[in-house]
Amino acid sequence: MQLIKLLSFFDEKLLPWVLSHGIKIFIIIILAYIVCIILKKIIIKTVRIAVKRDKYSSVEDELKREETLTRIFVGIINTIIWLIAFMMILRELNIEIAPILAGAGIAGIAIGFGAQYIIKDVITGFFIILENQYRIGDVVKFGDIDGTVEDISIRMTTLRDADGIVHHIPHGEIRVVSNLTKGFARVTLNVGVDYSSDIDKVIEIVNKTGQQLSDDIEWKDKIISPLQFVRVNEFADSSIIIRISGETIPHKQWEVGGEFRKRLKIAFDKEDIVIPYPHIVIHSTK
Repeated sequence: MQLIKLLSFFDEKLLPWVLSHGIKIFIIIILAYIVCIILKKIIIKTVRIAVKRDKYSSVEDELKREETLTRIFVGIINTIIWLIAFMMILRELNIEIAPILAGAGIAGIAIGFGAQYIIKDVITGFFIILENQYRIGDVVKFGDIDGTVEDISIRMTTLRDADGIVHHIPHGEIRVVSNLTKGFARVTLNVGVDYSSDIDKVIEIVNKTGQQLSDDIEWKDKIISPLQFVRVNEFADSSIIIRISGETIPHKQWEVGGEFRKRLKIAFDKEDIVIPYPHIVIHSTK
């Protein structure tokens, strides 16, 4: 008896449903899967065409950027496609989607005011990644906060500063980005020498020290162009300020700058070039 009822249920209800709605649900799932695959390939090709390599970026940097953008776009498209497919499947299951949509609309209005900041963070983060403003490992500065980028999500950037403090900055709060390590870095020094110094001799010592540092086997791979004299920058109260500048690979400007200062001090001492400290000359009248 039970078997007869089961066969009757299968023949009268289940089989017709499978042959109509069941097949449609299966087709919806297959089509959604195929559309996701096709759009993923289109997105990959589009991103590769759209992302242009600049003179400061390596091939590896651009591949990471393309992968990040592709993952973001594919995730958004997949979410939209499967959401549409889910709604179509609900209709095939005779579940009214109108109340669901209405409820989602009411809920959306309720949380909209709180979510506007998150949306702002996401949109800003998208453009930060799209425009390749900075990458993981770069040293950047956001206003008064600076540090090494440890992580970039679509909503926030994580920095670790020189004291080891971790800062989580929502992208919507970022106004100005200063990337200190993109492509190359520049060491710029202002050094004061005594007014009695032979300026031509000072220039010769500075250039020689910079070239020796650049030729040093331990340092040459870190330096793009040697630190050299640029100009007499200022006549200060107690010294002549000279500008010295050179270029290094990213992240090495502080290390190279420190080594150059040490070598320049030694060279100045050998040649009796004085780096003065502020002093006051008092003239007395008789």
